[in-house]
Amino acid sequence: MPTLILLRHGQSEWNAANRFTGWYDCDLTPAGEQEARSAGAQLADRGMFPDIAHTSVQTRAIRTTDLVLEALGRPDIPVRRDWRLNERHYGDLTGLDKAATRERYGNEQFLAWRRGYTTPPPPIGADNPYNPQDDPRFAEVPEGAMPLTECLADVVVRLLPYWEETITPDLAAGQIVLISAHGNSLRALCKHLDRLDDDAVTGLNIPTGTPLVYELDGDLRPIEECPVLQRALDPEAARIAAEEVGRQAG
Repeated sequence: MPTLILLRHGQSEWNAANRFTGWYDCDLTPAGEQEARSAGAQLADRGMFPDIAHTSVQTRAIRTTDLVLEALGRPDIPVRRDWRLNERHYGDLTGLDKAATRERYGNEQFLAWRRGYTTPPPPIGADNPYNPQDDPRFAEVPEGAMPLTECLADVVVRLLPYWEETITPDLAAGQIVLISAHGNSLRALCKHLDRLDDDAVTGLNIPTGTPLVYELDGDLRPIEECPVLQRALDPEAARIAAEEVGRQAG
């Protein structure tokens, strides 16, 4: 039975500072490191040991992956990194304090940028000190594909080819696959797997360091239909953590 584990990275430095992060490459906080280790311990307790892992090219996801695999005693399994699993690009909001942004632009505009499915923030400016256009981590992004901003619909478009071309063959081979990525890249994948409509995915909050487990059938569709957070190893803890994400000013 193909098994897929989705894991949002542990708390990052800009999560803790309540700033729009997107493609800015910050590290984990000590709390985020502990979240990653705890996620690995939870998976080990359930006997879920990945055969292969996929992650983005951003430090917070890569380090989460490393810490999880270390906790599982599986540091040597193959790990594939790809920019298509990156977080959503927040455009010129990158680096801004979320509470201050909501106060400046109003709650309606803030929520449209934060959770609207088809509403991208303003494109990032060349003068934004956190503009990632020349970051060598993203050298593999094809010419013309480097975003200046993204909505969640854009993330779905860039992520699904990687899912189809690279991840589904691992699952079809019967492997346990770990995807350690970001809130919005995982929301995009949950939308596809759970066939969520645009309104439903708008209300989905995925907490950091919380493994979500999908048992899949031969067509790589979830065997059980249920709310996304019910797939967590501890659904009640996931629900409480997701509510906290929803209450944040971002």
